[in-house]
Amino acid sequence: MSENRQVSESVVVNAPAQRIFDVLADPRRHHEVDGSGSVQQSVSGPQRLELGSTFGMSMRLGISYRVTNRVVEFEDGKLIAWRHFAGHRWRYELEPVDDASTRVTETFDYSTISGGRARILELLGFPERNRRGITQTLDQLARLCGSSPRGRPHG
Repeated sequence: MSENRQVSESVVVNAPAQRIFDVLADPRRHHEVDGSGSVQQSVSGPQRLELGSTFGMSMRLGISYRVTNRVVEFEDGKLIAWRHFAGHRWRYELEPVDDASTRVTETFDYSTISGGRARILELLGFPERNRRGITQTLDQLARLCGSSPRGRPHG
């Protein structure tokens, strides 16, 4: 397991960065994008996220539960990240490749939580489970933005 405690994958999407970002900044669409099957629906929050926004999601990972996230990084059209009570972050970075395509990198960053809790996540297999979910999420995001994914450089 990498000591940096980050799991990242990237894909090139045949869509401009702003179109992709608009999907990511709308919490009502997160269940459409999620490739892990754990995000069920948005239960509270603004129509468009910005730095400091909070939004609630209905989740399912064996059992149903709700989680409240806070946007902790935001640069319109380029970067959005949120975290919840456990402290780990989900980050999306968008880098234009040309006028019509964008490299999207999704990162599960659990370097911000204590060593003991991080180790528990590792023992339970969350980093690799999340890597699979990230890959599926990026493919789903590409399809939602009218593209099929191309090029999958590893993050």
